[in-house]
Amino acid sequence: MAEIITSSSNKLIKQVASLKQKKYRDELGMFVTEGVRLVEESLSSGWQISLCIYTPSAAKREKVNAMLERLAAMNCRLVQVPEEVYGKISDTEQPQGILTVIKKQSFTLQEIVKSVYPLLVILDGVQDPGNAGTIIRTADAAGCTGVVMLKGSVDVFCTKATRAAMGSLFHLPIVEGIAPEELVPKLHQNGILLYVTSLEGANMYYEANFRMPAAIMFGNEGSGISRELLDIAQTRLNIPLYGKAESLNVSVAAGIILYEAVRQRRPCNLTVPML
Repeated sequence: MAEIITSSSNKLIKQVASLKQKKYRDELGMFVTEGVRLVEESLSSGWQISLCIYTPSAAKREKVNAMLERLAAMNCRLVQVPEEVYGKISDTEQPQGILTVIKKQSFTLQEIVKSVYPLLVILDGVQDPGNAGTIIRTADAAGCTGVVMLKGSVDVFCTKATRAAMGSLFHLPIVEGIAPEELVPKLHQNGILLYVTSLEGANMYYEANFRMPAAIMFGNEGSGISRELLDIAQTRLNIPLYGKAESLNVSVAAGIILYEAVRQRRPCNLTVPML
């Protein structure tokens, strides 16, 4: 049976609203997914859903009502709120009237680098949540084995990033807050080659050999990859620009390079066996 809360001053409502801020997401180890599609993805994820908040109008939709029944069967706490209260906790311009609060799953860098035949995505200072979420979605689609967010990158559990990732947060391990001095030795110890995107003295991305265990790094939207990491990477990658544009959006660049890696790593193209 769902609870009914009618006041935006309610303690639970305030706590859920606080999850808009990284400080409280980190402190509570929770994040919000909002909207029918993402709630549906969360239901199939196996991640722990602790709370679902919805509006009466949303519950009238057959699809939402079916999801509420599934959540109830999972012993998830269900709370119905009026539209005006939902508006206080929603972080979307056109709310669909349903959100879930989910416990973060934590992964370690060691787990990611030990994956079979790794193809990792590393984000160095990517700040835009839409870009980060889109790269995670692309990494998922390309069959990457993990994503590493270096210190200074956006929080991928903010709502704009989770929307852009379209549920891919649930499909592959993501490690946040890693320092370069922690990352680089782990890559070397596990025989993973580091590739970085750069305009300086770079090889064309399609000339690189991605058939070995690989970590591909994408940098900040404005300044690119830090000098420290540029200097220690095994290979610098460049995407040629034939028109007048000065650069590509980082998420577009990621899609181009990751799918070149996929093309090379398909079984018919492999020069090393898939373990």
